[in-house]
Amino acid sequence: MMGRSSFIPLMVPDIRQEDIDAVAEVLRSGMLVQGTRVEELEKTFTRLVGVNHAIAVSNGTASLHLALLALGIGKGDEVIVPAFSFIATANVVELVGAKPVFVDIELETFNIDNKQIEKAITPRTIAIMPVHEFGMACNISEICQLAKKHGLKVIEDAACALGAIENDRFTGSFGDIGSFSFHPRKAITSGEGGMITTNDDELARKIRALRNHGMETRDGKVEFVLAGFNYRMTDFQAALLSSQFHRFQTILEYKQTLAELYLDELKDLDWILMPKTPQNKRHSWQSFHIVLSDQINRDRVIHKLKEKGVGTNLGGQCMPYQTYYIDKYGYNCLDLFPNSMKSFAQGLVLPLYPMLTKDMILSIVYNIKSLLK
Repeated sequence: MMGRSSFIPLMVPDIRQEDIDAVAEVLRSGMLVQGTRVEELEKTFTRLVGVNHAIAVSNGTASLHLALLALGIGKGDEVIVPAFSFIATANVVELVGAKPVFVDIELETFNIDNKQIEKAITPRTIAIMPVHEFGMACNISEICQLAKKHGLKVIEDAACALGAIENDRFTGSFGDIGSFSFHPRKAITSGEGGMITTNDDELARKIRALRNHGMETRDGKVEFVLAGFNYRMTDFQAALLSSQFHRFQTILEYKQTLAELYLDELKDLDWILMPKTPQNKRHSWQSFHIVLSDQINRDRVIHKLKEKGVGTNLGGQCMPYQTYYIDKYGYNCLDLFPNSMKSFAQGLVLPLYPMLTKDMILSIVYNIKSLLK
């Protein structure tokens, strides 16, 4: 039904002429580093998410790194994270000298299993860092209540979840700090880029200093008050993002339409576990992630779909199963994190982005069915 000439990639960024023009305007101005366009983007972001502060940074990993540092998390501390995510979620905890404490996920949502969080809390636990995986809001209100009970901080890894909602409230507005990414697989992109959100004035002040070499302006004079980083976003990246923000809601609505088409077309296949969205949530559908039954060789499916003209890939990692973490901690992942291992070993992400048509989705579904029946 499809040939190599009509190959459908896993992702194609939706960059239009108006976005290119916005970038070109900044390039012609000669003012390229963090400036007025970054400030404008941050104001747009605060209004969208519903927070007091949004701080643009160089990428989503930098935003998580700064969140941990701003909260003073370091050597000897523990941070609870889901066992299934992109590896950066755990890596940043290691990079500040703390220990990631892994908790298994729910298979239906791919988010951290709240029922298992409390037993993972120890006297060394400082924070919980849940992930809104693939754009599906985790049970974040419940996590915040649990954190308050135990005196813990909450960092929302919302890298995939710009526009996702729980109980009419946007992800990134619940915890002490929220973290977003603008990688090309996100709904809007600057290539690399990230955003930190918070309602805490002091945390915002500290993060702004940390992203810019530890610099603050006091009484009209520049002072270096912290050992900071160069984690700034450029003005041309901010211009690229601001241009896409004009159609952001349209992007979300269209991705919802495509996801519903997938859900309808694949619903009767017993050998596929489909994502589910609870009634009180809005999924932003950064990815459409399914889990194949154990009888199916997932890697072979990826290869065969590629031959049929469909780009697919695994969706995330069982982080404690990766070489670094196995070598350091020696987890028995099949016993400790069975759902994360299943999602890692049998998970599959299907194309889902604004450049797709409904006919392309139907063609993808046709190839999946013809391959696996």
